[in-house]
Amino acid sequence: MSPLIKKLTFILISLLFLFTISLSAQSAEPSDPDTTDFYDNIIMDRITVIGVPAWKNQIPGAANYVSAEQMQQHNYSDINRVLRSVTGVNIQEEDGYGLRPNIGLRGAGVERSTKINIMEDGILAAPAPYSAPAAYYFPTMGRINAVEVRKGSSQIKYGPNSTGGAINLISTPIPTELSSRAELSVGERNSNKLYANFGNRTERIGYLAEVLQIGDNGFKQLDNGGDTGFVVRDILGKFMIRSSEDASVYQRLELKAGYNEQQSDETYLGLSRDDFSVNPFRRYAASQLDNIDVEQFQVSAQHFVLLSDNLDITSTIYRQNLTRAWYKLHDLDTSVQTVNTGNLRNILANPDDHPLEMSYLTGASDSPDNVLNVRNNNREYYSQGIQSIVGLSFDLGRASNQVEFGVRVHQDEEDRFQFEDRYRMENGMMVLTDAGTPGTQANRIGSATALSVFVQDKIDYGRWVFTPGLRFESIWFTNRNYGSEDLGRTGSDLNKNEYTTTIFIPGMGTTFQATENLTLIAGLHRGFSPPSPGSSPETKPELSINYELGARLSNSLFETDLIGFYNNYSNMLGSDLAAGGGGGTTAQFNAGEVRVFGIEFSSSLDLADILQQTAVSIPLDVNYTYTNATFKTDFESSFGPWGSVNSGDEIPFIPRHQFNAGMGFAVGSLGLNLNTVYSPQMRTIAGSGSINPNFSTDSYLLLDASGDYQINSNLSVFLNIRNLLDSTYIVSDRPAGLRPGLPRTISGGLKINL
Repeated sequence: MSPLIKKLTFILISLLFLFTISLSAQSAEPSDPDTTDFYDNIIMDRITVIGVPAWKNQIPGAANYVSAEQMQQHNYSDINRVLRSVTGVNIQEEDGYGLRPNIGLRGAGVERSTKINIMEDGILAAPAPYSAPAAYYFPTMGRINAVEVRKGSSQIKYGPNSTGGAINLISTPIPTELSSRAELSVGERNSNKLYANFGNRTERIGYLAEVLQIGDNGFKQLDNGGDTGFVVRDILGKFMIRSSEDASVYQRLELKAGYNEQQSDETYLGLSRDDFSVNPFRRYAASQLDNIDVEQFQVSAQHFVLLSDNLDITSTIYRQNLTRAWYKLHDLDTSVQTVNTGNLRNILANPDDHPLEMSYLTGASDSPDNVLNVRNNNREYYSQGIQSIVGLSFDLGRASNQVEFGVRVHQDEEDRFQFEDRYRMENGMMVLTDAGTPGTQANRIGSATALSVFVQDKIDYGRWVFTPGLRFESIWFTNRNYGSEDLGRTGSDLNKNEYTTTIFIPGMGTTFQATENLTLIAGLHRGFSPPSPGSSPETKPELSINYELGARLSNSLFETDLIGFYNNYSNMLGSDLAAGGGGGTTAQFNAGEVRVFGIEFSSSLDLADILQQTAVSIPLDVNYTYTNATFKTDFESSFGPWGSVNSGDEIPFIPRHQFNAGMGFAVGSLGLNLNTVYSPQMRTIAGSGSINPNFSTDSYLLLDASGDYQINSNLSVFLNIRNLLDSTYIVSDRPAGLRPGLPRTISGGLKINL
């Protein structure tokens, strides 16, 4: 993003902020909260995946809501830790901070979260969700207010991916009255967080301005010294104007603009197993220049109109621009006589077979010129569109109908203009020997234009609720490869590939109110994920038929969900991502038939209610997920974690068992919280039978603790401890070498609410 656009963004937000403050000083009395809640609830149902949290029990499928209160208890700024409390979520950690998460739902694959719909306030948040769905940017969790997760047939209205599910991040809402909040924390390794917001809502207008900076020097130890951490800065503003509540037609317009920048000294280079056993937090000298630089700008305008008590329209127009340049070691140059193999993954998996290459990576030996290839993965993205949802409610005989009809026109693009610099290793330091020319490594543009339409009807008939739905996706893909010689993109050597994917995605969910406290749920829907530009012509869309059956039991003391799922893939897609251990082309390939089935169990209660203690609160929640994900087709793949696959092999990075439990204790001004996570050993390459310890993660048990004390109504202090037991464990061996989880980290600070 240019400096001019940055300045204009800050000026725009500042002007809106000052303008609304001046208006609020002249405004009338605050509006009736009951009327405001009525309008807000309708809007919430249109732009969120659950709607009002209290409506979760009416959803015909698996749905989870992590509330603002839950987010505040542990002060998590890592999406991986937030999602541990949600059943059916598969996670492969990477950097220890959750900056570039790898998330899957119900065995759908975790590589860069490509198989799920990630949204912020109902808007697709990935940089290019159709043409390049790998989520190299993720909204900063430090400013997110709540998280929703929806799976199964209940999420068919969200696309383009309909197999796994949807994750919607809800940003800080405009407050209902003049208020401000600030948080400051510091901790080990100079970890720090500074957050502040200020906003107000009156009868006709509302506004919010918030800023965030979060950073850490990093827990890895770079050979010869240097930072391995990150810094993220985020600024966001909202402005809302609405008609008076007694207007004949109620309307509301909300504008949102935000800017995010990130500098992260992160690498794809891990460790050999021998070196990991000596110091799991070591980083080799050859990664000393690795850094990712990200800038993101988002803007949206949302209009809501209530035409009558049973008809409303919510329309949103949005635009996101993102640039990222990840400068990192890619391989060793085999054209240099002393180098026998350049593949980093192979070198670190078999260091005894490649002693000279290992010495170059560690800086133990000086190298000839041009041995170390450092690639500048320079890419620009945009994502834009307009979407509208019409809500219509009516009665038909004894049946109450709530129909939603939605249309979205979306465009996105990924522009790669990459190059490689070459270095030699000298006394443990990298010396530039050959500067690359921008565009000579990759010079291509992948783009997509999509038309999405859905219709869904919630039919309430006595104790039954039926939710049939149909989604239509038509996607036009274009991949333009200009080649390494045409850096001006004149088209002299253009290789252009165009194709279209069109599909109908039906689904049906049902709930039956068996008793006052027991709800039975069932669902059936078609799963779909499109192939991305650059894939070979024989690549088919990912298709599956998905089933779920379960029960939800809730009363005044506890709430329990038990859901079984079965996903039957006729074709699963694999993605050739560098982050996953592939070649980095991002092309997708057919993996054939796959079967995924499992069980999700969750339960929450307050022990104080059972013990009939009113002076304290002791909330307890537990969840368990069992997942069995296996290939049913034999095939050969150049994708490292899959390789040569035989029918019956398990998909890597999908654990059989996952367990999470959280417990709190609150009395008076004091609050304490504990959260524990258990994850077993996971395969890191497809296989069956006993897990090969040379191709696996570690099983681990993590314990996080937090506490806070309310000094007065405006001020509180808190303490957070991540990984209280200081467990050391392997989270991944991809893309190249072993990677550790976050060690014990202690931080503390204060919160101010005015």
